[in-house]
Amino acid sequence: MSTPEQYDAIVIGSGEGGKYLSWHLGSQGKKIANIEDKRIGGACPNIACLPSKNVIHSAKVASFFQRGAEFGIVHGKWHVDMEAVSARRQRMIDGLRDMHLANYAKSHAEIVMGFGRFIADKTIEVALNAGGTRTLRSDYIFLDTGSRATIDPIPGLAEASPLTHIEVLELTTLPEHLLILGGGFIGLEFAQAMRRFGANVTIIERNPSLVHREDPDVVELVQQLFQDEGIDIVTNANITSVEGASGKSVIVHLSDGARLEGSHILVATGRIPNTQNMGLDTVGIKMTPAGHFQVNDRLETTAPGVWAIGDCAGSPYFTHASYDDFRIIRDNLAGGNRTKNGRQIPSVTFTDPEIAHVGLTEIEAKKQGTTYRLGKIPMAAALRSRTLDETRGFMKVLIALDDQILGFTAIGPGTGELLPVIQLAMTADMPYSAVHNLILTHPTLSEGFLNLFNSVPKL
Repeated sequence: MSTPEQYDAIVIGSGEGGKYLSWHLGSQGKKIANIEDKRIGGACPNIACLPSKNVIHSAKVASFFQRGAEFGIVHGKWHVDMEAVSARRQRMIDGLRDMHLANYAKSHAEIVMGFGRFIADKTIEVALNAGGTRTLRSDYIFLDTGSRATIDPIPGLAEASPLTHIEVLELTTLPEHLLILGGGFIGLEFAQAMRRFGANVTIIERNPSLVHREDPDVVELVQQLFQDEGIDIVTNANITSVEGASGKSVIVHLSDGARLEGSHILVATGRIPNTQNMGLDTVGIKMTPAGHFQVNDRLETTAPGVWAIGDCAGSPYFTHASYDDFRIIRDNLAGGNRTKNGRQIPSVTFTDPEIAHVGLTEIEAKKQGTTYRLGKIPMAAALRSRTLDETRGFMKVLIALDDQILGFTAIGPGTGELLPVIQLAMTADMPYSAVHNLILTHPTLSEGFLNLFNSVPKL
């Protein structure tokens, strides 16, 4: 083994937590190596969160053309140019890449393009993308290797070369008929976008309903919304085999004898962590049964001086969760004592309308035996939704006997932007009246909080 190059810290992976940690430590004057084998900045700005929302917004614009008569707009013939949709997405990605490179330059953190693995205690060998290897050493090593789409071992599925969330974003021609395996949130976002672009879409879900872990009222509304848009939904589907090739012709065979035919197939059935082939046994890093790096509540692995961040650490699979992992490690390196226990993780599904959530669902509250009062209003009671002609959906809130907010769910236009107000009240242990008593601007969606909290049963 060649003499290792010494660094103050090594970060493997440049996803959300990893890049912010690299920039933070680099800006302190430390010598940092950030190893990345694929895309600078990780999945979110390149192939996941931001590119998908870019394409989803293009689909929203397409829906406005389809609904033009509602708004008094008369238009002629129009069509979707998927090459232009893809080009818009790529322009954004290019701009984000430039932004990331500028941040690396400003912080003086070094990007090392290649695949890193442990070859000895505190020692990483990097198989460089450009050829050759480098050996790096540090007393501080941070793992932010992310996750990837699961391809279930269904006969013929892998051979069909299915699309994942990566390839579907790169399409420059519209699928004639897209079959989507999975009725979770990723599948729903792409199903609606492709349908609005003009594709026929069928969602194939193994469970009894779409978004099956959500409250029944959420499930019912989501399924109705998608049926109204002309998306076919097949639930309780047991796939026995797949034949054909995605992009040409593909057939999904179900155990009840049904055959679902399409031109493309997209896999959206879950994700698995990227934790393989990293020499973990060499340094004693243990794994969880699900394949994540085993970490404690401070995100420390079972190897001294090695931490893990984000998806690969088993944190919720959200970019904002990975960013909070960075903050936990950053503060603890500075002498703090932060943990991931009990933290509040909000979520937004960027369908149209959006599904925003934080805290307990009704299902979770009932399972825990938590007593709550339910406040619920239709989205039309937030009068701004009427000006937008976007009244589908509802808001609901779970209130404890001591008036604390236990959970909040909203389905409606831009409801993700409502979350911080609720989160702040929950984090600060404020009673719901702290929000209810605000003077809220008319007409805004947040004004709906007044009617929402009015609907909470009084004790």
